[in-house]
Formats: sequence, C-alpha cells, structure tokens
Amino acid sequence: MKEFTLKYGCNPHQQPARIYAPQGELPLTILNGRPGYINFLDALNAWQLTSEIKAACGLPAAASFKHVSPAGAACGLELSETLRRMYFVAPEAEISPLAAAYIRARGADRMSSFGDWIALSDVCDVPTAQIIAHEVSDGIIAPGYEEEALAILKNKRKGNYNIVAIDEEYQPPEMETKEVFGICFEQMRNHLLIDRYLLKNVVTEKKDIPAEAERDLLISLITLKYTQSNSVCYAKDGQTIGVGAGQQSRIHCTRLAGDKADLWHLRQHPYVLDLPFREDLPKPVRDNAIDVYLSRNPEDVLGVNVWADFFTERPKALLESEKAEFLSQFRDVSLGSDAFFPFDDNIARAARSGVGYIAQPGGSIRDEDVIEACNKRGMVMVFTGSRLFHH
Repeated sequence: MKEFTLKYGCNPHQQPARIYAPQGELPLTILNGRPGYINFLDALNAWQLTSEIKAACGLPAAASFKHVSPAGAACGLELSETLRRMYFVAPEAEISPLAAAYIRARGADRMSSFGDWIALSDVCDVPTAQIIAHEVSDGIIAPGYEEEALAILKNKRKGNYNIVAIDEEYQPPEMETKEVFGICFEQMRNHLLIDRYLLKNVVTEKKDIPAEAERDLLISLITLKYTQSNSVCYAKDGQTIGVGAGQQSRIHCTRLAGDKADLWHLRQHPYVLDLPFREDLPKPVRDNAIDVYLSRNPEDVLGVNVWADFFTERPKALLESEKAEFLSQFRDVSLGSDAFFPFDDNIARAARSGVGYIAQPGGSIRDEDVIEACNKRGMVMVFTGSRLFHH
C-alpha cells in the first residue's frame, strides 16, 4: 500500500486528506476500520515510544495516546492486588505481561485515556485483547495479532474498531519533513538513544540510583521524547503516573503532572478502593466519579441529591488532611523533564509528590540553585545534556 485516503484531516472540513509513502510502500497494514489523520499521528508516535521502552527495559510495553501525547506508558510488570482493584481488573482475569503493560498505561490517567489510541510493542495476545474489549478506545497499532485476539478486537465498535499492523523492521529515513502554511521544514529525526548511559552525570550530593528508579527515569524520558512540549513526566513502578504536556511554562508542566501523580496515588486510598459503586455504572462514569470524589468539590458526587446516581450507599468524604497524610507516605518517584528547570520552584513542587530522582538536561543559568534545592531535600538529580522537545 503506497497511500491511504482518510475520511478527513484534523477536522471534518479539512478534505481531502491522506497518508502516503514518498518512496516505496507504507509499513502499515489496516486490518479493520478506517483510521483518521489524528489516529495515525497517535499511532506512529505511540509505536515509537513502546518500541523504545521495550528496548530500554527488556519488557513488553504499551502506551495510551490522546491528541498526539501519551496519557500513559508502561512496561509489563506484574499487577499487585491493589492495582488490580484500582484498574477495575476482574480477580479471575488472565493477565499476560503485555496485558499488564496496557492496563498500567491506561490506568496512569484513565480520564485522559478515554477514547485512546493503543500501541503495543509485541504481538497482541488474547489476554490483552480481552482487556481492550472492555475499554472505550479508538484503535490500536501493534506488530501483529494472534488470530483469536484479532477476532476479539474486530467485534469492538460494532465491527468498526481501527486495527493497524506495523512492520517492526521498518526504519524511517534519517531526514524528516513537514509543511506548515505552504513552507517546508526539514530536520534530522530524533534518533537519540535513551538508555542508562544517559543517566551517568549525577550532579547532586546524593548519587545512588537504584535499578528501579533508573528504569522509571528511562520510562519518563522516553515518554517525554514523544510528548508535546513543554512536558514533564512522573514515573513509578514501571509506568508513568503523571504526564504534563504542552504547557508554555515549565512550572505549570510540573504542577499539572504532579497533580496527576497525586491522583494516581490517591486512587489507592482504601476509601477509593471501597467506594460502593452501583453495579450498572459504566467504567467511564466510575472514573469520572472518582476524579470528582478526589477533587475539591466532592459534593458533586456526594451531595444529598446526587450520591444515589453513583453509589449504593453514601460514601464518607476524604478530607484534605486525610489526603495529605496518605500522600506523605509515598517516596522514590522518578521525574523527567524535556528541558532544563529554570527555577527551583519546580523542585519544591516535585518533592510534594514524593519525587526522589530527577533527570533533566541542565544548562540553566540557575542550575546551581536547582541543584541546591535537590540537596536540601535529599534528592538525586542527573543532567542528561539532551533536550527532548517534540512538536
């Protein structure tokens, strides 16, 4: 296939639209559905991300993409009982490493992942397809599909679920181009290898980076490589837990991602795990109810006139003081930034979300202030020397 005609571009009025191979054939096979312009942007970025996480961590990887940025990314570590409950995984469900990777990626920020595009580093197996079958998703890209898994996925969205296979041996040209307002841009593609050697320049007094933190720093940096900039990413236990994408201010990235990381941790609070949801409540409505329950306006789901719309009995509110106490126990979160921190306020905000390890390019005129802020908090910081802007 040399080209594929799209229904429309970014918006319905942008017609005609297509993807095509300037030379040779497209490295894609459309197995079901009719993916759109944004679908393919998500798919191709997400595929690169999962491939690089697998190469860096040696485990199957998955990503959940929305609007050309990852809502979550993860490698296929085993799920704890708490994570199974938090991610609405049935106790009897069979979970392969690849399925665990997608469950984690989707669970990083379930509100943002609603209607996601999925990328898998490995051939989609049946356990993964069975998980995807019960989530609201636009489509999937993977290097292949088991026969039964493909049949399961083809039943989604009344038979119109978008399923794309990619040639995992495909290598793009060194130079890439794009056109904006009739003007062509050209640059060498970002082939920066993100591995543990990028983490050697530790600039803080505390130097030790455990293997788990090293893995999480790599996941955060690879995720940032395919996140719209400015961006900051918090990671823990082999997955992202908060991505702050596309902000004009670095501190706003850090705050946004930190707030998402806090929500991820709070979803593990016993009050949340034991919320008495009505059995007929769809998972997206549950996700939204949890989000509101943990917000500063919990009365929107706990109020006298509304709680019965969500719960079988009225839950107890989680007080701000109880949230703070619960969050205070979490440590050793890893944080990556796609560019340097210009002020130490980013470090103060990161510390509030349990960050113990930071990877950033360095190069600010205030680097010493930022290093000192880390030293005061006993944090480890690495200067990678490599910026990761993505647009």
